[in-house]
Amino acid sequence: MTKRLFTVQCALLAGFATIFLLPHVGKSSPAGIAMTLPRSVGDWIGHDAPVTTKELEVLGKDTQFARKMYYDLAGDQIYVSIVLSGEDMTTSIHRPERCLPAQGWTVQASTKRNIDIPNGKSLEVTKLLDGQILRTRDNQQVMVHNLNYYWFIGYHNMTGSHLSRTSIDLRDRILYGYNQRWAYVTVAANVTKGIALPERTEDETSAIIEGFIRELIPLLQKPDGDTLL
Repeated sequence: MTKRLFTVQCALLAGFATIFLLPHVGKSSPAGIAMTLPRSVGDWIGHDAPVTTKELEVLGKDTQFARKMYYDLAGDQIYVSIVLSGEDMTTSIHRPERCLPAQGWTVQASTKRNIDIPNGKSLEVTKLLDGQILRTRDNQQVMVHNLNYYWFIGYHNMTGSHLSRTSIDLRDRILYGYNQRWAYVTVAANVTKGIALPERTEDETSAIIEGFIRELIPLLQKPDGDTLL
């Protein structure tokens, strides 16, 4: 009996695994977010940031980007990026944990966070602590840390979990016969303590990013112009 149950479980797992290897079903939902970032977020002013050549080469040709670097009067900087999948989600959406190592970052910690946002709601995000060794102008090595917050936005759903997103994709393929077109939003900043001015500890950097996200969320829009939340 135990052996039979084990065989059935293995068969089910194999079946689920093959679903992820199947080509997309050929039908995708519309985008759930407008591919624009506001010029200002509270006291922060944004300037367009470039999309790298590597991203354009690796990601699907119909992948869309919106990207800015935001600055405040104190000299703090926050990087914000939205990447929207094309028709073939497998070529243009992935976890930042997959691409950060290629950019020289080592993911040192990953935690889930729930950020209180306006209207009494809560936003689930994944928070990464990344590290990278850089050389200064006088050829000294210094460890730079970066905090990276991200979450996924689909047409019907929003989640900070890659596992949750793939589970939703599986449900949509099986029950509804389509791919939900996803975007992932990244909000990140370096921990500047001992490296640059203004000096911010990891906790201070976290507080700055989460405060920024609270102000950003009400400004994000759907493609029809309605607010996202």
